Amino acid sequence: MPADDRERRTPRDRDRRKLDEVFGEVLPDTTSDEREPERPTRDDDAWYRENRPPHHGG
Repeated sequence: MPADDRERRTPRDRDRRKLDEVFGEVLPDTTSDEREPERPTRDDDAWYRENRPPHHGG
């Protein structure tokens, strides 16, 4: 890497590179609590209806 590129990198860039080397993947820029919550794709009772035992008739 040319010296010019190394000088332009910020401490955060260097820290990110170290983390990537250790963990082997890029970490997200935001955490889950900083993002909008995902909306469920199904209603809340769908799992219960799909997994209802046969003797509980419908």
